[in-house]
Amino acid sequence: MGEKYLTLSEVNLEGQFLGFVGNKTEKYKHLRLAIPGGTLKIKIPQDLLCSLVANLVSGEQVIIHAISKLNPRTSKLKLIAYRVQQVGFCPIHYQLPENTAKIMVCQKSGCVKRGGKGLLSELEKTLCDRGLLHKVKIEHTDCQKRCSSAPNCVLMLGKKQYNKIHPEAIASLLENHLT
Repeated sequence: MGEKYLTLSEVNLEGQFLGFVGNKTEKYKHLRLAIPGGTLKIKIPQDLLCSLVANLVSGEQVIIHAISKLNPRTSKLKLIAYRVQQVGFCPIHYQLPENTAKIMVCQKSGCVKRGGKGLLSELEKTLCDRGLLHKVKIEHTDCQKRCSSAPNCVLMLGKKQYNKIHPEAIASLLENHLT
């Protein structure tokens, strides 16, 4: 029989992000947060996970908005995040890998009107599906001065630059470059 949890309240927790729980990106379900009273394990919904894996760095200060739930039978408390805000960074063991990859997506009005938001979401979904989202930095840029070919996206693999490339092709190039 499934356990029944009672929703107690919404909570806001500020602390230091320590990392995700699990050994593979596809299996992450929780994150660890250091607060003055110790460490907490907080459940992360799948729809929030992809963007967090891409943007959070160990040691970073975050505010987590969560719902607390209680199992009345076992008195077990569970926290489920619905929003995570980055506050700042506390430098702990942070170094960029030598094999860096960066994707710059134009978010100026011309590119956005011609499909820039859709390109960005398709790119994030494709990279997340292939387990690559945490290995690449996605930057939102100002105008890239190629408005006639909007929406604009540039993939930087080391010193090589690729323009006007489809998300599936980006994922394939990243797989070849990063493995």
